Amino acid sequence: MAEPILLEYEPLSHRQEATKIVRKIPNATKTYVAGLFPIVQWIHRYNLTWLVSDLIAGITVGIVVVPQGMGYAKIANLPPQYGLYSSFVGLCIYCFFGTSKDISIGPTAVMSLLVGQAVAHVTEVSDYTGPQVAVTLALISGVISIFIGLVRLGILVDFIPGPAIAGFMTGSAITITIGQWPNLFGLQGVDTHDAAYLIFGNFFKRLPTTHYDAIFGLLGLIWLYSVRWGTGYLTKKYPKYSRHLFFFNIMRNGILVIVGTLIAYLIQIGKASSPVSILKTVPSGFQAMGVPVVDTTLLGMVSGTLPSVVIILILEHVAIAKSFGRINNYKIKADQEIIAIGVANVIGSFFGAYPNTGSFSRTAIKARSGVRTPLAGVFSGLVVLLSLYALTPAFYYIPNAILSAVIIHAVADLASGPKFWKQLWLISPFEFFTFVAAILITFFTSVEYGIYVSVGLSIVSLLLRIARPRCAVLGRVPKKTQGGTSGFEEDVHYIYVKKNHPSLHHLVEDAPQGVVIFRFDESLTYPNASFISDKVMHHIQDNFSSAVPISTKKGDRAWNDHRPLPKKGEVLETVQDNGPRLYAIVLDCSAVNHLDSTGVQTLLDLRLAIDRLTEREVEWHFASLASPAIRNTLITSGFGTQAGRGPRTGELLPVVPAHRDGPQTTIDHTSTEQDIGHIHIDMDEKKSMRDRDIERNMGSSEKPYDSESECSLYENVSDKLSYCPRASRGLPIDRYPFFHWDLEDAVRAASYTASRAIRNNLP
Repeated sequence: MAEPILLEYEPLSHRQEATKIVRKIPNATKTYVAGLFPIVQWIHRYNLTWLVSDLIAGITVGIVVVPQGMGYAKIANLPPQYGLYSSFVGLCIYCFFGTSKDISIGPTAVMSLLVGQAVAHVTEVSDYTGPQVAVTLALISGVISIFIGLVRLGILVDFIPGPAIAGFMTGSAITITIGQWPNLFGLQGVDTHDAAYLIFGNFFKRLPTTHYDAIFGLLGLIWLYSVRWGTGYLTKKYPKYSRHLFFFNIMRNGILVIVGTLIAYLIQIGKASSPVSILKTVPSGFQAMGVPVVDTTLLGMVSGTLPSVVIILILEHVAIAKSFGRINNYKIKADQEIIAIGVANVIGSFFGAYPNTGSFSRTAIKARSGVRTPLAGVFSGLVVLLSLYALTPAFYYIPNAILSAVIIHAVADLASGPKFWKQLWLISPFEFFTFVAAILITFFTSVEYGIYVSVGLSIVSLLLRIARPRCAVLGRVPKKTQGGTSGFEEDVHYIYVKKNHPSLHHLVEDAPQGVVIFRFDESLTYPNASFISDKVMHHIQDNFSSAVPISTKKGDRAWNDHRPLPKKGEVLETVQDNGPRLYAIVLDCSAVNHLDSTGVQTLLDLRLAIDRLTEREVEWHFASLASPAIRNTLITSGFGTQAGRGPRTGELLPVVPAHRDGPQTTIDHTSTEQDIGHIHIDMDEKKSMRDRDIERNMGSSEKPYDSESECSLYENVSDKLSYCPRASRGLPIDRYPFFHWDLEDAVRAASYTASRAIRNNLP
């Protein structure tokens, strides 16, 4: 049975597309608004089983978040109660807007470090207080996050790769750990607002002045790690007690704080002051509620830190939510998560909260505690609320060294270990460089600059890959032969690889004589069009014969013609006359997903230059076109068939038309008259030309298609040498004979053209 001809991908008109979009608006609007409140989709199915699981998980996280929140507030250069304010609001608000059941919102180490650096900078040069600075950052970053989520710009998160995130997270973990050493040892006179390397040096200078705090701090760290490792060991040895061991492990922070506080209280009895540094007064309730202070002066002062706060706010939260969504087999919506975290921060700013986002350690605890819905956050918030109103008198005696131990233990998991370093180096040296650069910049300056450097290097890497893609010249390796001889017989099949393939280079054959095969690893767009064009042109100039003669007179030569002069009396021949002639170019477009106007113009210019170089119309074959849009663009530009080529080929969208100031007058061999010709061809004229070509070449649409006429049909289409596509049985045949389903079919077609030209000794 004869194969049908694929006539055309019929594109929709602009009016049809607009009508289609308008019809979708009501349903899309309804879906969009409903998606802003995910709680509506599941709250009506809430049941007692879910309630019990959420209650256990919520209380467990609440016990952890209270000491962590107060400790992180100290990193942010804020009174400890502000960590509790931030914890309460984030935990309670998130469940209404979030799509992750596992994530726990509140203060985090990296965000606290960023806020602390901003607070230290602003309070040093102005009269603003630390809480005013922190609350302003929460409000503005929340508003920005809501905007990003509403306009669905969550895709921006994908532009920051994992190694960049790991870099500034590791740098932040190192900075925070070093910054807690003075409190851990009770040292005075060490400015923890300095860069990490300065704190490191000053710490050892002041180490001889260590106080009793070191006993609390070091014993606290020993306890935390002993319980963690011990429960891990016992869980493997006694699996039936794993749940009991898990909850005991989770309680280690709370137990440490309670025992440390009790000891600090006991050793102060009968003394005027405590022998160790303690937290002292923590006001009960929400003492900082009110409208945030926002003015242009304060905004100007925090504007430098604001971008990094927004980046961490969104990046840390979305990364954690996606990670636990994959682990627990559900899908989160990144844009909705950004809205949720934005709303939590905007509302939190009216309660005195500083910027809060998703916490990895608390999220892991929440997930392992058996959480069922986002409502578990409300129960965690109630634990924080209870501590704010009932437990603040007991907070007075909490040793600062104990809080430092809790912080150091918590941030240790943020740092990437040696195994990650080794794997990253083996996989991508440039990403390893980005990772190390982020750590070093954070260590020697601040986490803010570490974020900017890592993000900047990642974007530069992305742009370089787009602007300088791999452009490979392909050879072929015989894959299967069943009694065939050689050439492109139907019983010989090939795989196409780079000619310098590291494993197959000794098996790779050249492309058929007169044919060259290129593969681009990126879309052909304005950043890389010129680079790809130069690569293709240089390869053709170096490997194929040129029909451009060498003049014996220096004055007749072009200024940029560096070829050697012929000897006196020597008959002029073409340069590289002994080299092969080029008859066809095959482009593997399997990786080309977009073709813009600059890319099209580059192909037109390249075709013009190659035709001029070879003094023949070289065929252009396109294999594995990724989309109908690319195919239609190529057809509009005159590719797909040899019909219509010639002096009318020129600039598609000229920036400065070559004929603007009238025809050029130059010496004959450099004239571009016949190459440029009539440059401007409007789209209607192009379409009518194309339709006439199709009608002329394909004949009447009522003419039945049969296999006997297949070859003659294709010879008519090309108006030149062409290939009879019998190798493509089972696939419809494109009406444009230079568009092919796969690379092998394209090379067969190009080889057919070249072999006929060589056999008939055609120019």
